Amino acid sequence: MNVEELINQNKLLEEENKELKEKLKKYTAPARHKKYYENHKQELLEKNKEYKVSLEKKKEYARTAYLNKKEKLKREKEKNEKLIETNI
Repeated sequence: MNVEELINQNKLLEEENKELKEKLKKYTAPARHKKYYENHKQELLEKNKEYKVSLEKKKEYARTAYLNKKEKLKREKEKNEKLIETNI
């Protein structure tokens, strides 16, 4: 390939990239969602205030988080030990 072909290919890819970004905007941040939340702001705030998590659920969430953290630390420790062994 010569330089001109590469430049043309680059321009085509940039145009395609722009088109895909425009299409993506449709799905990721449509204006109708923003309007909905602006119009129903008070209702949503009240709904969030009413939401209560039971004590049992809180304990369950805390235990799950603790176990996940413990497992993650264990994996990191094993990984570090393997790196030390390979460096020796």
